[in-house]
Amino acid sequence: MASGGNHLLAALPAEEMRRLREHLELVALARRATLYESGGRLQYAYFPTSGIVSLLHVTSDGSAAEVAVVGNEGCTGVCAMLSGSGGTLRATVRAAGYAYRIKASHLQAEFQRCGRLQRIVLRYAGSLIAQLAQSAACNRRHSVDQQLCRWLLGAVDRIASNELATTQEAIASLLGVRREGITEAASGLQKAGLIRYSRGRIAILARAKLEARACECYKLVRGETDRLVRDVYGVRL
Repeated sequence: MASGGNHLLAALPAEEMRRLREHLELVALARRATLYESGGRLQYAYFPTSGIVSLLHVTSDGSAAEVAVVGNEGCTGVCAMLSGSGGTLRATVRAAGYAYRIKASHLQAEFQRCGRLQRIVLRYAGSLIAQLAQSAACNRRHSVDQQLCRWLLGAVDRIASNELATTQEAIASLLGVRREGITEAASGLQKAGLIRYSRGRIAILARAKLEARACECYKLVRGETDRLVRDVYGVRL
């Protein structure tokens, strides 16, 4: 079994990968599937090879907002694994794809060997923290229009297409804003020729202009992810 497109797994030395290989299972990630719940016991970690997983903060009334995203640069369950508890985030598949799944206990055992996996996971945790911090600032400081541009760009960065299968209602839920705000922002982007949307599909038509319209959060988070992939995983983008 090869690492199959997950940068974190691809960066592991042969001996560490050999120990993990027998425990890795390639699984399909169905859109909207929940991989684990907030507060629940972490049973599996997932290393996406394609698709997107949203990490959501869930409030006491059951509402949730996206605070970070995992693609083929990383894995889910890092925060729970490091804390030794179930964690406070829900992991939900935003865009369908595939991932290598492993029991949390097997991953934890390799992590505790203090080899390269541990160093890589800790560095990756730093990039997740950067996402969490930027999400908090973005939600408070930037307009819905800017947040939508950031969100769209972050999504297409992690899939091999400029077209997304999503709805305005789903985006509003993930960003924690009213649907009317997303509808108005999307309408403005479409009139400006930056996107085209129909029911359940959004296509990016003018990426450079969309980047210019997005808040600085997009470039900051993208820069951190690029450094992680290039400097730590040894992959040139």
